[in-house]
Amino acid sequence: MNGNRFGRLFQVTTYGESHGPGMGCTVSGVPAGVELDEEVIQRDLDRRKPGQSMITTSRGEPDEVSIQSGLQDGYTTGTPVGMTIQNKDARSGKYEPFVTAPRPSHGDFTYSAKFGTRNWGGGGRSSARETVNWVAAGAIAKQVLEQSDHDVQIKAHVNQIGDVEAGPVTFEEILEHSEENEVRCADPEAAEEMRDLADQYQTEGDSIGGAVYFECRGVPRGLGAPRFDSVPSRLAQAMYSIPAVNDFEYGIGREARTTAGSEYNEDWEFDDNGDPVPVGNDHGGIQGGITTGQPIYGEVSWHPPVSIPKAQRTVDWETGEEKEIQVVGRHDPVLPPRAVPVVEAMLYLTVLDFMLLGGRINPDRLDDRPGEYDTPYHPSSPRND
Repeated sequence: MNGNRFGRLFQVTTYGESHGPGMGCTVSGVPAGVELDEEVIQRDLDRRKPGQSMITTSRGEPDEVSIQSGLQDGYTTGTPVGMTIQNKDARSGKYEPFVTAPRPSHGDFTYSAKFGTRNWGGGGRSSARETVNWVAAGAIAKQVLEQSDHDVQIKAHVNQIGDVEAGPVTFEEILEHSEENEVRCADPEAAEEMRDLADQYQTEGDSIGGAVYFECRGVPRGLGAPRFDSVPSRLAQAMYSIPAVNDFEYGIGREARTTAGSEYNEDWEFDDNGDPVPVGNDHGGIQGGITTGQPIYGEVSWHPPVSIPKAQRTVDWETGEEKEIQVVGRHDPVLPPRAVPVVEAMLYLTVLDFMLLGGRINPDRLDDRPGEYDTPYHPSSPRND
């Protein structure tokens, strides 16, 4: 089975299944000399983990990360960083009725049709449980960027659940308020309405879709390449890899289809440093597939969670019978609140990969960390100040 690796210089290879013994990933391309804080990784995992509130699955996973390799005295060595996360509350037995009777809108039948077999416990490899690996890897990418000389900031928030939309908020308001409520919406009034709507669908044994808005600040100009290695191409791959994502857009997105060219085109002017910059940012920080240095922003949409307790119909391909089923278990009524840290992680991974490829960060050693060493770097070596 291919498709388990993401990135080119900063590569993440993942493994694990929803109700297997555990999850894990190997992160290659981490520069040497990065001070890696396991608590930072754990904080992001805590934002994604189940059981955070009444509008998330009640599965009791602590999602405790354990770093197995790539560190010495708290600093990266330049070798692959390996991480494991144990599954503590797996209950695959609830999925036995669906071994040969696919759940509606899941990957049960397609996986079986492709491979002739599958891990049927909770969806196995196709489960969103796998994103725990992505968040752990993204937390490493974030720490690499924070210790470079580039002030890259990435943040996302839930801007829509069902027909409830958040009002306009600034990037600073997203940074300040998005973690203050269970919905992770930076608009407090909309967050209350979103929460009520999610409660309503959960009470009815149903689910609802939603969207996440993201923004990346401080990304330097000149990253990316035309065509298949363009920034939008890689961002789209990152976002569409997230389970249940149905739509990705950047800049003004779908509004472009009704916008005249004279309105969409942006004139040029000189900034305070005498460099050309576009007037406006309807392009979302990207022109010709390459970054302009302006903020990259966009939106990701999720369809409603397809594991719902309402009665549904399926067929059993082994017996040839049609049957009525109910998907019992512990499932989210809406996905975007827990998807916010996943979106941020995939953005960090994508941006860092582009910066390593573009030579903005030394791919072998983080030479722009505060306080240089004249001797070969070692965290326990005395500084030659």
